[in-house]
Amino acid sequence: MSRLLDALRTSLHLTGTKEGCGEGECGACGVTIDGRLVNSCLVPLIHAGGTAIGTIEGVAIGDQLDAVQQAFIQYGGAQCGICTPGMVLAARALLERVPDPTLEDVRHALAGNLCRCTGYMRIFEAVLAAVKQRGQTGAGA
Repeated sequence: MSRLLDALRTSLHLTGTKEGCGEGECGACGVTIDGRLVNSCLVPLIHAGGTAIGTIEGVAIGDQLDAVQQAFIQYGGAQCGICTPGMVLAARALLERVPDPTLEDVRHALAGNLCRCTGYMRIFEAVLAAVKQRGQTGAGA
């Protein structure tokens, strides 16, 4: 059975979505389907038909990075890059639900994403900084 992850990477050449574990445990393959964060390695391609799929490639507008992407760079939340796309999409999904999250909210929202490089605190700091940045500019996350 074809997975959404495979179609994104192979057929559509949207390689920002990564395969980490292939079992839905690491979050590296995170995408949104109709606004809901999912692990694309677990989604049969046939179930994605007729849906709006969001990948990391659609987050920036031209050369203008999203507030979350910019904060990941500024705060060192992006290290090797394997987990980063899924983390960014998970953070954005959180900010759509909870515009002013606490550290505990961020920890809970990103709990399904594994990172071996940063120790998580830089990632959490980046998400909280994006909230402040978004509030200063009035821009969406």
